[in-house]
Amino acid sequence: MKHTDFGRMPCPIARSLGKVGEWWSILILRDAFYGLSRFDEFEKSLKIAPNMLTRRLAGLVEGGLMERRQYSARPPRYEYLLTKSGRDFKPVLLAFIAWGNDHLAPEGASLLVVSRETGKPADQVLVDANSGLAINDEDYMFAPGPAATDVMRTRLIEISKHAC
Repeated sequence: MKHTDFGRMPCPIARSLGKVGEWWSILILRDAFYGLSRFDEFEKSLKIAPNMLTRRLAGLVEGGLMERRQYSARPPRYEYLLTKSGRDFKPVLLAFIAWGNDHLAPEGASLLVVSRETGKPADQVLVDANSGLAINDEDYMFAPGPAATDVMRTRLIEISKHAC
């Protein structure tokens, strides 16, 4: 099945989904943050078919989120390491953890983000690094960026008219 190429869309959400919007890719990135790097480690952790894992790892390498590095010549073996772009995906995974714990875990959280110093769970919020304020609907809104299309600008103007 051929997927739509979101790479040329002006929306950063669409472009991001084009790189990591397939669930196996996100789970591979999760496991890479857990410290896994070798094909057999990903295969065992995810219980994924080798051909599917090969395709997903190739897509993450092609998308610039992971790099493939040979660690053994005989036999040839490779590991998959997060690039800067891949490491920058961590806040997205943290948001998935918080959202999943809040909305999809009636039995309670199975994974927490905790302080290394105190061991206490973090109460995750998205913060504006410039002001230190939590980003919320009252103080922040979507606005067109310099590369926004006319369609996006019009859409955002209409949204701002109806915002409470």
